[in-house]
Formats: sequence, C-alpha cells, structure tokens
Amino acid sequence: MDHPARLKAQDISLAFAKNTPVLRDLSVDIPDGKITVIIGPNACGKSTLLRSLARLQPTDTGEIKLDGTSIRRQNSRAVARQLAILPQNPTAPEGLSVRDLVSRGRTPYQSALRQYGHDDASKIDEALAMTGMSHNAHRPIDALSGGQRQRAWIAMTLAQDTEILLLDEPTTFLDLPHQMELLKLVQQLNTDTGRTVAMVLHDINLAARFAHHIIALKDGRVLVEGTPDEVITTATMAEIFDLSCTIIADPVSGTPHVIPT
Repeated sequence: MDHPARLKAQDISLAFAKNTPVLRDLSVDIPDGKITVIIGPNACGKSTLLRSLARLQPTDTGEIKLDGTSIRRQNSRAVARQLAILPQNPTAPEGLSVRDLVSRGRTPYQSALRQYGHDDASKIDEALAMTGMSHNAHRPIDALSGGQRQRAWIAMTLAQDTEILLLDEPTTFLDLPHQMELLKLVQQLNTDTGRTVAMVLHDINLAARFAHHIIALKDGRVLVEGTPDEVITTATMAEIFDLSCTIIADPVSGTPHVIPT
C-alpha cells in the first residue's frame, strides 16, 4: 500500500494583485523518494508553487501539508530540518568561501544550547564530497565557474541534511554540458540517498529525461501530471505551450523527446 506523500498542496490559491491569480485551487502531491519536475509556460505559477511548498510564499486559501500537518503550524526550525530549498539565482556575500557557504546549511541545528560541533563538520565534509567540491572548499564563491557555483549551493542544501530538496530552476544560466552535469548530480543524489526532489525546469527534454514524475501547469492549475510518457505528448505540448511537435524516443534514455515542427 502506498503511503501518503509527506509534502502536498491542498486547494491552494494565491494572487499577487487583485484579480490576478497566480495559483488557482491547486492540489498536488510530491511523490516520496522520487524526482518531480514542474513544467509550464512563463508566468504559469511554477516558482510560486515551489516557494509555497517551502513555506516562503503564503497562500491566500488552502494549505501546504508536511507529514500530515499544515506547514504553517509547524516550528520553522523543525521544518528546516525536513525540507531545504535552493531559490533562483541565490547570492552570497563577496569573498565568502565554499566551505563557509556550505556551513550555513547547518543553521537549523544551532541554538543557544547547541553550537557548531563535530557532527556539523562531518555533514559539511559529506556534502562537499557528494557534490565533488571538496577540493574547492576554501575558494571564494565568486571565483567559481557557473557549474561549480551551483554545486556549492546544492552542497549547502545537502549540509542541511533534509529528506526533501526543492530546486527552483537550478540550471538557469548554465550551458548544456553544465546542465547535464548538474542534473546527473541530482539524479545520483536521489539514487544514492533516496531524497525526494522537486524542481522547476524549462527544458522539456531534460525534464523528461531526469524526472520520475512531471507536473504540468497552465494558468495556475495542474493541467496534467504523471510519468514522462504520460505527460510529454503532442496533445499536452499543444495545450500547454501552443507547440506543434513530434515526440520520439530519446536514443540515449528512451524517454520522450520533443521535436518542434
């Protein structure tokens, strides 16, 4: 028997301006232990949904539930030990080293009674190793390439030691080789640790290749969700993106591959 998803949205709606809804009575479950990718046209609510799931963006109606309880009723520190988010285009103070950045992931575990200790150092070392950034630990963030910088930020979320990772457009501004490198890293983390991952991606073919589950949004609603084969179809691409296309099997992965026509 399948267990209820740990993280879910129930009938959430949100408008940033009067009569301009961003999310509309949206309900969705994030499958545990899987990679979920949220797709859709610009301004359809993808990043807003992710921020709402992370409790960074309050909703007007409905609720986000984590482990069966409204996330708004839970202690902030407790939530941060279960769920980590990497927002779009994060910035770090000039001159901050990679290790110092990654150490910030341990903030939810610090208090007046518990200061930085051996366990924190071990988690930081582990996160650096998992992302292949150990040899860059003492380099400034602003001296890194784009791909290395994204790895450092992901290392910070890993040091937070949560079972759920939310990544908002983690491949933005990366060239294709670095996009592939980053997504293979996320895939490996999911495989090796069983972490639940939900992320926003713009590239449909990369979404199909790396996702177990895809949520397709349009106008603030879930148009369709399911496996890549169920979601990436000519009919769905036409309805979501007004795109005429042919779908073939990716010659490497066998996943759906969109060719515009």
